[in-house]
Amino acid sequence: MEQIEPISLEELKSGWRYVPEEKAFLCLACGQPFSEEEIFPMEGRFFSAKAACIRHMESAHGSRLELLLSQENRYCPFTENQKELLLLFSQGLSDGEVAARLGTSPSTVRHQRFQFREKAKTARMTLALLELAAEQGEKNKNKKSDSEALIAIHGGAKMLDERYEITQDEEQKILKGAFASFEPLRLKIFSRKEKKKIVILKRIAQEFQPGRRYSELEVNQILSGIYEDFATLRRYLVEYGWLDRERDCSAYWLK
Repeated sequence: MEQIEPISLEELKSGWRYVPEEKAFLCLACGQPFSEEEIFPMEGRFFSAKAACIRHMESAHGSRLELLLSQENRYCPFTENQKELLLLFSQGLSDGEVAARLGTSPSTVRHQRFQFREKAKTARMTLALLELAAEQGEKNKNKKSDSEALIAIHGGAKMLDERYEITQDEEQKILKGAFASFEPLRLKIFSRKEKKKIVILKRIAQEFQPGRRYSELEVNQILSGIYEDFATLRRYLVEYGWLDRERDCSAYWLK
């Protein structure tokens, strides 16, 4: 599952983003980076980092719409039937042609197209209002409100509930209590309390590089340096959606 926050709308649609601190373009589908300082050979030609990233998105991941609709994502509001309709609409088919494909009436398809348009209007207004509130809050914030701000939820989170209602102030207190040191990272105890567990896992996940694939041995080496029970850390990093892995555990990567 791809991370949604803090990806912009255009980045979400395109499937790539530019990361200034790394001077690289990043594929949001698989995390592969394309450094600005390199030239990339593809199909007998040479491409800049941006062009190579875009070409990679198209060749490796196909239609951006199909990819997003196929993923399990808590933010996607559409049913399976609605997803099928969106894919048919994306092919430029008329209401009659879509109706024939689905065995329904053109009026039913036309009604659904209208509903989609209204959803888009609502979504744009919701986004505008939330962004305005956030921007104005950023201008007017004080030290107290800053510490009370909630931490961001990572894109791979599988169980979105009150356990993620953690303020930045709470996060800092948990980190100070849980870790013996941060350079190098050393965990004193792995708490079973959900909020503490999430904060601890979030910090440990920062030890892995976006876009890189790790063998299980490499993952174990990183985690064993942080805490003696590295198998538990590895299991929870996967279970809580910070790391993903191949079915045979041959490779792990940041979500």
